[in-house]
Amino acid sequence: MSDLEKNVLLYGRSDPLTESRLLTAGPVSLRYAGGDIRYVRLGDHEILRRVYAAVRDHNWDTITPRIHNERIEQEADSFRVTFDAVHVQGDVDFVCHSSISGEADGTVTFQFDGEARSTFKRNRIGFCVLHPTHLAGQSCVVRHVDEQEEDGQFPLYISPHQPIFDIRAITHAVTPGVQAEVLMEGDTFEMEDQRNWTDASYKTYCTPLRIPYPAQIEAGTEIHQTITVRLHGDMPPTSKPASKAEQTLRITDRSVPVPAIGLGMAGHDTELTEAEIARLKALNLAHLRVDLRFDREDSWAFDLRQATEAARKLGIQLEMAVFLTDAADAELDGLRAAFDETRPPVMRWLIFHEGTTDAATLQLAREKLGDTGAPIGAGTDFFFTELNRQRPPAADADCISYSLNPQVHAFENVDLIETLPTQGETVTSAQQFSAGKPVIVSPVTLKMRRNPNATGPQPEPDPDTLPPTVDVRQMSLFGAVWTLGSIKSLAESGAASVTYYETTGWRGVMETAQGSPLPGQFQSIPGAVFPLYHVLAAVGDFAGGEVILSEPGDALTGNGLVLRQDGRTRILLANYTLYPQTIHLPDIKEAAQVHTLHADNAEAAMRDPEAFRQQPGTPVPASSDGLRIELPPYSVARVDVG
Repeated sequence: MSDLEKNVLLYGRSDPLTESRLLTAGPVSLRYAGGDIRYVRLGDHEILRRVYAAVRDHNWDTITPRIHNERIEQEADSFRVTFDAVHVQGDVDFVCHSSISGEADGTVTFQFDGEARSTFKRNRIGFCVLHPTHLAGQSCVVRHVDEQEEDGQFPLYISPHQPIFDIRAITHAVTPGVQAEVLMEGDTFEMEDQRNWTDASYKTYCTPLRIPYPAQIEAGTEIHQTITVRLHGDMPPTSKPASKAEQTLRITDRSVPVPAIGLGMAGHDTELTEAEIARLKALNLAHLRVDLRFDREDSWAFDLRQATEAARKLGIQLEMAVFLTDAADAELDGLRAAFDETRPPVMRWLIFHEGTTDAATLQLAREKLGDTGAPIGAGTDFFFTELNRQRPPAADADCISYSLNPQVHAFENVDLIETLPTQGETVTSAQQFSAGKPVIVSPVTLKMRRNPNATGPQPEPDPDTLPPTVDVRQMSLFGAVWTLGSIKSLAESGAASVTYYETTGWRGVMETAQGSPLPGQFQSIPGAVFPLYHVLAAVGDFAGGEVILSEPGDALTGNGLVLRQDGRTRILLANYTLYPQTIHLPDIKEAAQVHTLHADNAEAAMRDPEAFRQQPGTPVPASSDGLRIELPPYSVARVDVG
């Protein structure tokens, strides 16, 4: 009998997800949910990824709105939506009335009328307009606030700084003969390349960053803004987007090595048990990351000893992330003495000074640690943004590193899925300034570990509230499909090494024997693995092999990772949605064994992963048309060919 509800198994919590509604306005369609519009399309051609109004406090935290008085009216060729949004958190109290209308000619208008009901400090209030990243490299026409127009371009590689300023409108081609104009009124707007944070968009936001922030907004202040999307040109016949119930995954003849995959040390001090060690060994990990923080003088030596012991038990090496202060010379002397005493199995050193690496610190680290036999890397422990804006001395480093997480700006399941293709774009962009050195992504986590842009201290969480670094989806099937998509994106882009999550606990790949400290909120099973464990195990079977690049029909609904080694081929497939779908593999003509992890067997797979991995798959006979694999919601299929 199952102890976990189906929704908990699917995405970590029992309440249902907010469902979006398809709305149409003449030739244009979009999805509406919870005060946002997404996927504004002309037929199958995406115009905008998303339009929403945001209230962000002095630390850039987004205040989640509560939606009231929502009304949706869809007519034959037009629609209208009205709602009230209340943003309350801490000293922030802001309310707005919004309306969204779609007309028969395809014009969409989003109006925002807001009022502050308290006095508070804010970094931003107002609209954000997201253009999709398939526009990379495409030209556009920018109308500025002074009504002057100039030719512009959506950046091809990730732009470290704002590519366009002082925006009133942006016009770009949707299809041959059709242009989309996006008019932004009520404030001055500018664009940033959100791929810096792995968001799949170019974001045009209000209130330029050159204006000092945080700024105080007085109670009673009103804010009025309007976004209007208009189409110009010869409109095609009205059509809805094509159904995505089946998609095709095509396998190319290009390949890259499977990256070295490791885990981070757990954030708690509990030593690994024999059962945990056995399960971690089954993942064929390449390394274990440990953070040695010299700004916490009393803990780094203990952390080093604990990590060394864990690495030796697992039979793997250590990725040493070293955080130095202005006393770096003495700190490196202390680290070298500890190294000489304990001889930890070091795979690489990642050297950081206040979160990034400068040339002087890197040179000092090379003087102190250069003869240890391990490469010395530079980069940042923060986002790709910081790496892109403060590019490290790549020529003097042995590798370049940065971390990533999918939840800087948006937090729904669909938002996290959208980041997956963009993860690979960060690697491709990093390769442009890494002097040919290996690109290391470490660590990858579901939630932000630290906020490099905070302008004040973060409030302490309530004792009955999950820490801000913990995501309930870590223990769910959603966590598994997201992890598979992340490995595909980073591997196919050429990342040399990736560190995921932690070993145990609610940021790890399995729960501790003691279980979740807040079992009512993080509903894991004591001593059980999380579904994403099985993804890492399936990839770990091919450690040292190669990834064969593959191309999905729709990277936002599902995807696949193709692995090959010593004549064996394995294809891992993921359904990113809450509805069943089929993935067609036209290039696979051989019979296969299919082993699927889904809501009906996930709990058994979590409780007894060894038995689950040994179960025989379902045989699928060869076909001249290739294989078709049925995938339940948020499921992962392991397809072993031949």
